[in-house]
Amino acid sequence: MNYSIHIGPNIRQSPYFQATVADGVRSFSVYNHMYIPGTFGDPEGEYQRLMTGVVMWDVAAQRQVELHGPDAARLAQYLTPRDLSKTRVGQGRYVPICDHDGWLINDPVLLKLAEDRFWLSIADSDLVLWAGAIARERGWQVEVFEPDVSPLAIQGPKAEDVTAALFGDWVRELKYFWFKQTELQGIPLVLARSGWSKQGGFELYLQDGSRGWDLWQAVKAAGAAFDIGPGAPNDIERLESGLISYGADMRRQEFRASPFEMGFASLLALDASFDCVGKAALLGMRAAGTKRQRSGFIIDGPAVVGNAAPLTLWQGGSAVGWVSEIAHSKRLAANIGVGLVDGAALDGGAALHINLPEGARSLRPASLPFAGGR
Repeated sequence: MNYSIHIGPNIRQSPYFQATVADGVRSFSVYNHMYIPGTFGDPEGEYQRLMTGVVMWDVAAQRQVELHGPDAARLAQYLTPRDLSKTRVGQGRYVPICDHDGWLINDPVLLKLAEDRFWLSIADSDLVLWAGAIARERGWQVEVFEPDVSPLAIQGPKAEDVTAALFGDWVRELKYFWFKQTELQGIPLVLARSGWSKQGGFELYLQDGSRGWDLWQAVKAAGAAFDIGPGAPNDIERLESGLISYGADMRRQEFRASPFEMGFASLLALDASFDCVGKAALLGMRAAGTKRQRSGFIIDGPAVVGNAAPLTLWQGGSAVGWVSEIAHSKRLAANIGVGLVDGAALDGGAALHINLPEGARSLRPASLPFAGGR
């Protein structure tokens, strides 16, 4: 059965929307109340470009939450249990954000643009409402809003060459998660070495939504010599590389997870002097120990259809966790998945299975990542 997604006024279009339509986008998803391309009609070709060449992605739905004002740094630190005190202007940090009970509600990249100005490049949730409410309740002098900023990603082994062709060879010296304010043909940008893949690349944070078509065409033209093509964040590559997806691997309501369960313990500065949302709960979680753990899985049988909804993980007649996403990896010649599982179920050694529409499938734990990038 074929389905389509309605293009209506209640869901926002990105500054690159018309350019993606012109270049043959075939499907959209909705992320942060925006349309985000799903595929341009050649999933295998888009995957191969990511793995061996270079691809461009409209990721404007990766919205920014700006914190600006005298108390911006204070708010940024209060939102995350990660210590931000040594973060420098021009540097990004991966920051888990928890609710007051210690459960993850987002895992953005924080960009420090100035001592009094930060962006949170967020996953799929209304974090601007959360941050704004906390700032107002605490009476801090900080504006919290969504700025006119729309990322475009260049990813793959040849991404550095394309980006150097656009901006110059100085981009080759940019460290991972670091960024620089720049421009391209009069288009204001923040250029960061980052992106949601393990294949290497950059994100161009467009700061003028009226120039989306122009930026898309400029990247397309510079990348032509490298056979660049359009695509979208790739679910198979993210599973192979062990990347975490908030909203897919965990959500605040349906299947919540703690930063300990998702492997973020080394990022938490719970013994530092600063306070943060959920600190007391996180200290309690640390003292109690973690029963569940994030794991990869190899799923037996013929190739599976990917993007399944979270699937209950069974051991005999007992539910022992969930598998959040599955896919068939041609690179690994295997069905793979990720999820959270009770550690005792792994220690027990008894068979695990999930139920798919065609029947039960056995599976076995596997270390993450299954495979990496360059």
